[in-house]
Amino acid sequence: MSKDSDMIDLFVIGGGINGAGVARDAAGRGLKVVLCEKDDLAEGTSSRSGKLVHGGLRYLEYYEFRLVREALIEREVLMRAAPHIIWPMRFVLPHSPQDRPAWLVRLGLFLYDHLGGRKKLPGTRTLDLTRDPEGAPLLDQYTKGFEYSDCWVDDARLVVLNAVDAAEKGAEVLTRSPCISARREDGAWTVQTRNDITGQTRTFRARCLVNCAGPWVTDFITRVAGANSARNVRLVKGSHIIVPKFWQGNNAYLVQNHDKRVIFINPYEGDKALIGTTDIAYDGRAEDVTADEAEIEYLLSAVNRYFKEKLRREDVLTTFSGVRPLFDDGQGNPSAVTRDYVFDLDQTGGAPLLNVFGGKITTFRELAERGMHKLRDIFPQMGGDWTETAPLPGGEIANADYESYANLLRELHPWMPRDLVHHYGRLYGARTKDVVAGAMNLADLGRHFGGQLYEAEARYLVRKEWALRPEDILWRRTKHYLHLSASQRQDFVDWFNTSDLAKAA
Repeated sequence: MSKDSDMIDLFVIGGGINGAGVARDAAGRGLKVVLCEKDDLAEGTSSRSGKLVHGGLRYLEYYEFRLVREALIEREVLMRAAPHIIWPMRFVLPHSPQDRPAWLVRLGLFLYDHLGGRKKLPGTRTLDLTRDPEGAPLLDQYTKGFEYSDCWVDDARLVVLNAVDAAEKGAEVLTRSPCISARREDGAWTVQTRNDITGQTRTFRARCLVNCAGPWVTDFITRVAGANSARNVRLVKGSHIIVPKFWQGNNAYLVQNHDKRVIFINPYEGDKALIGTTDIAYDGRAEDVTADEAEIEYLLSAVNRYFKEKLRREDVLTTFSGVRPLFDDGQGNPSAVTRDYVFDLDQTGGAPLLNVFGGKITTFRELAERGMHKLRDIFPQMGGDWTETAPLPGGEIANADYESYANLLRELHPWMPRDLVHHYGRLYGARTKDVVAGAMNLADLGRHFGGQLYEAEARYLVRKEWALRPEDILWRRTKHYLHLSASQRQDFVDWFNTSDLAKAA
């Protein structure tokens, strides 16, 4: 067993969006940080979201005005920080009189436009669905609608880019390395990890422990750290389906269902659509969560209620499901449970444990910043707030203007097909130069596995982004799995597992 003799400042548990955000923020303040994740970065909830940076329009019905306002402010911050993986999207909301009255929807949209100091995004407009092109795919009975703005995000890449920035600022990132014990000793934490691939165990001494374990936050407190907390999370399952895209245009749709839930129908990966989500109380193991047939039928029925083209079960290309660890505020209805976050700071024995309950992707940066405020007295020497104006890796783009940067990319790489430029630009932004590493033609990118997947990208992801297994590349760092045939995916898996990359991992 190795012994890391130097005391670190912060040991962060959990490689989802909150843990990666905390590690980045802390490292940028000059603290010595280790981030520990039991699986891959973003393997749990943070890669299984609806992939939106948004204020949460429907939370207004539950009078969550502060939460919505803060999320809308963060939407603007994140658009500037990562314009390559976060971009505006227009949402069409066909009005269904039997669900919510038009005046209530319009009032909600008015508040949504004005609560958060909107600057870059266009505001709401009313649509005549009998004439406006956005109404063409909808059933004729829907004659009136609204269109408003929110943002798309590549959720898993958002997590990875936070981890990359943390590492570049001095943090150590451990993936596939669960924390197997954590105990208070002599006013500090003694923490042990085990690498699931190599079997290596490591021991760290840390002044403070931050628990961002998401669905496993309570389990970590009691089982691993041997501590207690009066707070808890409620696990709520949210499932999505992916189908071929069935309308023209870049806009998304938001439809109201009979149970007062809303369903997002978003363009996805060019020629596909992402539809979700469900809200179901969940009491199983978070690792085992899957979309069941009732959820799939629920989502298909919600879409078919509004659209002329009817989706069938065989149209579903794949599904994914995640467990959202919502702070337990005592609400009975899973849809009404707050999406806010709560901190619990336990300073027993002079060894602080900061537990994080709840949260959502949109507010991760603010959560990390406020978490560090909780630790000011423990680390009086740490630097001040910095993340609000700092770009994420790849987001170092002039004026956060991605379209201008994309034109520059095409000029710099005239040999590269337009679709490949788009793929690299949207995933890696200003770091595209590191992915292609001086290539002057397609052959320089190495083996081509199909779609837009070349060997150079796989090597970059292993070298720079902790990709240790084929699925880390195909499913989370990219979405190549959706664009490759089964045989092409297997060819890539076989190549990876027998290449020097597997040995390096």
